[in-house]
Amino acid sequence: MQTISEQACIDAIQNEVCFHANVVGGAFSLKIETYGFFICAAIHNGHNLRKDLAGNCQLSQKERFYEEDPYTGEFIHAMPIALIANDSRYEYDLNRFIEESIYETAWGKTVWKKKISKKNRKVSHGKYRAFYRVLKALVKKTEEKHGACLLYDIHSYNYKRIKAGPTPVFNIGTHKLNRSRWDSIIKHWEKTLNTCSLPSLECSAASDVVFQGKGYLSTYIRDNFKNTLVLPTDIKKIFMDEENTDVYHLVLSELREIFKQAVLDNALFFSQQHTRKHPAIKTVLLSETIEPAVLKVDRALYRLCKGIETLVYINPKNLIGEKKRFYASKYNYNPKFTYHQLNFNPAEFREKLYRLPVDKIKDISIQKLYRNVINAYSKKIDMLVSVGSENFLYNSLLYYGQPNREDIKVAHFLLFAKDFEEFEKPAIRSDIVQKEFRSAMKVYGFKCRVEVSSKIIASAMVNNAKKTVLINKSERFSRIQTNALIHHELGVHMLTTVNSDQQQLKVFKLGLPGNTYSQEGLAVLSEYMTGNLYLERLKTLALRVIAVRMMVKNYDFGRTFKILRQDFNLGRDAAFKITARVYRGGGYTKDFCYLRGFRDALRLFQNCDLRCLFIGKTSFDYIDVINEMMERKMVGQPGYLPLFFQKGQRYPGNKILDYLIRSVY
Repeated sequence: MQTISEQACIDAIQNEVCFHANVVGGAFSLKIETYGFFICAAIHNGHNLRKDLAGNCQLSQKERFYEEDPYTGEFIHAMPIALIANDSRYEYDLNRFIEESIYETAWGKTVWKKKISKKNRKVSHGKYRAFYRVLKALVKKTEEKHGACLLYDIHSYNYKRIKAGPTPVFNIGTHKLNRSRWDSIIKHWEKTLNTCSLPSLECSAASDVVFQGKGYLSTYIRDNFKNTLVLPTDIKKIFMDEENTDVYHLVLSELREIFKQAVLDNALFFSQQHTRKHPAIKTVLLSETIEPAVLKVDRALYRLCKGIETLVYINPKNLIGEKKRFYASKYNYNPKFTYHQLNFNPAEFREKLYRLPVDKIKDISIQKLYRNVINAYSKKIDMLVSVGSENFLYNSLLYYGQPNREDIKVAHFLLFAKDFEEFEKPAIRSDIVQKEFRSAMKVYGFKCRVEVSSKIIASAMVNNAKKTVLINKSERFSRIQTNALIHHELGVHMLTTVNSDQQQLKVFKLGLPGNTYSQEGLAVLSEYMTGNLYLERLKTLALRVIAVRMMVKNYDFGRTFKILRQDFNLGRDAAFKITARVYRGGGYTKDFCYLRGFRDALRLFQNCDLRCLFIGKTSFDYIDVINEMMERKMVGQPGYLPLFFQKGQRYPGNKILDYLIRSVY
């Protein structure tokens, strides 16, 4: 970060230049990503004490830290205008009149060993005055540009020493505020904070319970600006141990995220009443510029992880030979599959993965997204390292999960449905299907490779890294199965691969956590919406759930195969295919995701716009973050959409099948 003078800072503000810099030698920092109507300040965030004063201070760093407001700067990092103090309040307190800004005693303790010299006072007061001159220029520019300004004055407080009753997580101080003019905004702020929730912690907001907002910052703004509202807000230090300074990082992360959304909600409400322009959605209040830290992490993550395709390492090399041995043994032999070796060093990979500077990303929502991607890739590597070993099932369970009771009930419900459809027998060769896929590409409007392969278990699959659709050479296909595969593999899996190429952020090529589950759900949804989902296909997805359940319960390969044959009347090739899919690697639980993913995709499709999920390898869990990034133009609209989205309607389907599906979603 650059360091600039006070005058350079004021000149930049007056000329509406966006910048991020330390000012007055680092006394405070100012980030302006866009000249919006609201400002966030953390004036007690700092801990710095210059050398001229540090040796004269009687208090330990821990004692000073206790009364400072650490991490409040992090609460406002994501905001487009963030003003953060770096100097300790023990050098000069920006929330007191200048004559009282240098403590002699504070909270019952003498601060200095000997009286502060006039020279040192002058230096500290100079930095104090510089802060307020910069603030004045910033608020003035904001009022001129928007007609009104909203200033969030963020603090934190120690609560363990407060004996009188429970205290709120968020305390709003209103003593210096013009309630007759700003009352609706103040009430909205309190109401918004009261709707926040934290896992395992009570979350509440109140006005004037702990502090009344009598600080100098509120006084200064009230006396100098008639169209600016300050909202002094203290956050209870539930995100740390206030006595020994340990930080509870998970709580801090959750608090930062809910606080970000609360500020945006309240700022939007303020704008609708007091500024010249009224944005329609809150995300436009944030900057469209992608942080340099995001780009740095994104590029490094992609360089590290690109080309790691799970199925490349999990698909058996000796599938055909082991299938013949299994049949020859009259199903009394457990296949011994062999696999491709990893072509990278997993230990080195993990080290590089966790060295990525994710903590430098200021926007907490985006930071969490990248953290979760990194954690997911670590689990994926654990799974790939253990392919063919006893640990593989455990790692697969960690990565994909396993079917729950509802999944099993839904699977049995579908399996007991009476057949009502008649289709031609599968007779289409793989080379004909290959041609059908190539013709379908012209309809979708993008290009990829389509190859026939003898090395896959699935009927068809997409190799994302090579942008290739693979068709199973040994299989024969029906017409409806061919169409279903086109809309599944080409219309979702390959389509999202192609769309991800158009995004500046490469994380959508790698995949968000849960993307496999979401991708398969969307792919089956595509089959359904184009009129190509049929009962036999649904029953196959249900049998995969049952097979995963049996495998997790320690049934061996042969027993699961025989149950599929005897109890569910499957042909031996179909039973072998389902069993091999589930038992490959040592126990691959992914296959239960198709049916549950479809049900969740259909629920979401009925209630919200899912187009954002087609920008790349996304996940249901990140719809809100992706939409925010799209609204901020950090992520582009998907270049291609499944055909049912393009047509804006569902293709004709079977009424009986519709009834069955409505019964389970």
